[in-house]
Amino acid sequence: MKAQSVTVDRLQVDMAGERNLLELVRKAGVELPTFCYHSEISVYGACRMCLVEVDGRGIVPACSTKPEDGMVVHTNTKDVREMRKMVVGLMLAAHDQSCTSCPKSGDCRLQYVARQLGVGETGLKPMKREGTLDTSSPSILRDPQKCVLCGDCVRTCDEIQSVGALGFINRGAKAIVGTSFMKGIGDIECVGCGQCVKVCPVGALTPKSEIDLVWKAIFDPKKKVVAQIAPAVRVAIGECFGKKPGALTVGRLVTALRRLGFDQVFDTAFGADFTVVEEAREFLARLKERRNLPLFTSCCPAWVKFAEQYYPDFLDNLSTCRSPQQMFGAITKDQLTADGSVAREDLVVVSIMPCTAKKFEARRDEFKVNGVPDVDLVLTTQELSQMVKEAGMDFNNLELGAFDLPYGFSTGASVIFGSSGGVSEAVLRYAAEALEKGTPKEFKQFRGNDNLVTSEITIGKDKLRLAVVSGLRNARDLIDRIRAGEVEFDLVEVMACVSGCVNGGGQPVSFDKEAVKGRSKGLYDNDRMLQFHVSSDNPYLQKIYSEHGEGYFHHLLHTAFLNRKRIDEEDFTLFAPGGDKALKLEICFGTSCYLRGAQDLYKRLMDHIRGKGLEDKIEFKASFCLQHCKNGPSLKVNGKLIEACTFEKAVSAIGESGVMGA
Repeated sequence: MKAQSVTVDRLQVDMAGERNLLELVRKAGVELPTFCYHSEISVYGACRMCLVEVDGRGIVPACSTKPEDGMVVHTNTKDVREMRKMVVGLMLAAHDQSCTSCPKSGDCRLQYVARQLGVGETGLKPMKREGTLDTSSPSILRDPQKCVLCGDCVRTCDEIQSVGALGFINRGAKAIVGTSFMKGIGDIECVGCGQCVKVCPVGALTPKSEIDLVWKAIFDPKKKVVAQIAPAVRVAIGECFGKKPGALTVGRLVTALRRLGFDQVFDTAFGADFTVVEEAREFLARLKERRNLPLFTSCCPAWVKFAEQYYPDFLDNLSTCRSPQQMFGAITKDQLTADGSVAREDLVVVSIMPCTAKKFEARRDEFKVNGVPDVDLVLTTQELSQMVKEAGMDFNNLELGAFDLPYGFSTGASVIFGSSGGVSEAVLRYAAEALEKGTPKEFKQFRGNDNLVTSEITIGKDKLRLAVVSGLRNARDLIDRIRAGEVEFDLVEVMACVSGCVNGGGQPVSFDKEAVKGRSKGLYDNDRMLQFHVSSDNPYLQKIYSEHGEGYFHHLLHTAFLNRKRIDEEDFTLFAPGGDKALKLEICFGTSCYLRGAQDLYKRLMDHIRGKGLEDKIEFKASFCLQHCKNGPSLKVNGKLIEACTFEKAVSAIGESGVMGA
């Protein structure tokens, strides 16, 4: 059977299941400019940048046109070229062109396409958009004036992460991308994952920079400044200096940090070894008691915030272990200040992370001692590369350096944390050694870039059911199935970013489809190069445990989680008669209570109150969350909480309050 084909610029290209003309054109070696096309999210066709001319059909967008056998496609005709240049000109007119001071300069897609098409002065009047610089989030900086309305952030947040923190507002020339009630992005349900930052083609969404704060700490003679480097950073930062994704640059990275002025350079993977040991012990204890299973991993702060907002009834299932970043910060702040040579407030711990959500995590109140955080500042991979460039270093020709000990020593199990499936494999390596006392095993079935991997594994006498999921939309689908009783697991690893930290929102901007796979491969290659592959074999970890006792570190290594309202909003009053003598009712409309019948309880209570004519005696309020999600619906009567409240319980409590007619 003759192969179906399409002719692209006089070149015959065989069809092999491509979804659209854009994929076939790229297969032909032609780079069509795009703004709104990403293979992971739905086809939008808004930017009109990928226009091509098809014989017999005229000019069509390549991204949303299905290829057909025999099509003849022209990608660079006079009309197509002029239309592309016009589109770019309109985008530039609607865009704040402060390019020299923009964090995205050099990585900006609009900048690149304008150069590619030879667009200079447009002659169009600049248009100012509604909205001011949004600095409300510790993770993400949002500049509406730079937005080109491509919709990439909106679709990514909705389709990949199922959060929907951003959306289109207004129509026509007044259209903008905004947030619920036009609040700051840090005041709504955004989890700080930075996937919107990753797909934004311009500088409308960028990691919120802490570079100036780091320089300030380095230049302060009173401060001792130490760095910790996350595993996913060392296989990605080389891309900022021309290296291939996955190239291991840790030696040059250590040297660069020392030359920047850091007093000591450590490895976040040291903290990850503690995370593995603590989490594995917690898992084995829960498994033995069959308590609060499945155990969900807790090292991804965007996932933790997502769970706190949307699945508070599962918070008891989250591991109480802190993330490697926070374990490292707590241990070093405790140990490096123990001899009194430096005060806690003068020891500055700077994390180098692939993740924008780590900035939010470092500011959580539970990770502070007397107001002093365990981790003071967080730089993304992008920010660190900028600091290196600011210092004028030739990164690729730096001498190789080594981490400072003891907090720079790690095992291969902790290094693979940066890739989805790595946490599960690290925990299983520990469990296998603890239960079978044999040679360390690898669990390669969890490797790769699949969004969901499930497996049943036998270790010792135990059969373990595990799931590894990345991307919050995929996590939501899985948890809903667990909640419905359709599937059961003992351990579930969740990463907010698809494929894990190697694909974090703070990683270098890359148009290479294989970049994430290359970074992941680099971590597993690094694992094979190291001496130890099970976290409990780390000799410095063993030494710290033996010197202080395992109980000493429990408060430093574990935490608790909070129920969070999806929007930082005041409780709203349904009706209030005024006066201090009114009976005060407060019902919870949080997700868990809603699913347990809060809406029906509310309707019946309203009918009861109105039927008895009690509106002038009762003040009735609704809250987004009363933080008792496991036993909803929840109702407060004069401040007294009634869990698993029924209509009968509520009426009885109102009657006992002495309200006339109740």
